[in-house]
Amino acid sequence: MKARIAASVILAGGLLLGTTGCGFIAPQATTYHYDASDGVSGNVGSIDVRNAILISDNGELANLLVTLVNPGAESRSITIQYEAGGKKFSDSVTVPAGETTQIGTPDNQLFVLRNIDSQPGSLFPVYFQYGDEPGKKLLVPVLTNGLEEYKDLTPVDAVTDKVIDDAKN
Repeated sequence: MKARIAASVILAGGLLLGTTGCGFIAPQATTYHYDASDGVSGNVGSIDVRNAILISDNGELANLLVTLVNPGAESRSITIQYEAGGKKFSDSVTVPAGETTQIGTPDNQLFVLRNIDSQPGSLFPVYFQYGDEPGKKLLVPVLTNGLEEYKDLTPVDAVTDKVIDDAKN
């Protein structure tokens, strides 16, 4: 009789462990970082680069839309660089201490990259760096303004836009 009870307890324990035990060894998806939007993210030293996207309808001009987060106690000048036609182009953006700076929106002027030769749907390398910190190259998705939230973000060839050029190399 004791053997039957022991066998029943062992069988029940094995059945319980077999049906619920996978939670002990399976990785939890909530612990993995992922980009919840269309853009890509990365970190450069203490600066967080969030949701970087290029908006382009023709594959030549693109507006860089990105959020830069500086949780530190000092302002940082972030250099943004890309390569097109064998030349490197760069410009910088200052992110005040303890603040978030968004570039590429109509409120903050468009941040235009020229001659990218990268069609919508592709990935384009953009390099972010500041000070002595090692930089970070992100493969930024190139999208069109076909979605409602991107309709006003297509680059225009206007003097008032911030255009990354090679004058600061």
